Amino acid sequence: MGTSGHRTAGEPEMVDVLRSSLPPAADVARLADVFGLMADPGRIRILATLLEAGEVCVHDLASVSGLSESSVSQALRLMRAQRVVATRRSGRHVFYRLDDSHVRMLLDLAITHVGHSPAISAALPAGSEPSIHPIHQEPS
Repeated sequence: MGTSGHRTAGEPEMVDVLRSSLPPAADVARLADVFGLMADPGRIRILATLLEAGEVCVHDLASVSGLSESSVSQALRLMRAQRVVATRRSGRHVFYRLDDSHVRMLLDLAITHVGHSPAISAALPAGSEPSIHPIHQEPS
């Protein structure tokens, strides 16, 4: 540290500590893949629908999201591979749901974050609310 108690740039010890605190490379790559899944508006509509509704079949997800059933199926395959969604079969129908509470929390937090974004708030007329609100809230 410098004489004033502040760190200086290029401290090898600090760099080593920070580098060792990073998640393993494989986890970083998997995390980037999960966030990449959420980088598409159609997949966000699918995920938001699952967040709100619980279990939904491909046909209904396509109707709600405005995507073709083929596009929804492809998106769900990607999400399933990353353990973002899980399935339940009932006869000939397959129902999709968010895989676990971590996925629900991540999505809910992201939606809340967008609703509280200063850039969005600054662009709104005084006294109005953002149009993006959390669509799923735990019971109080």
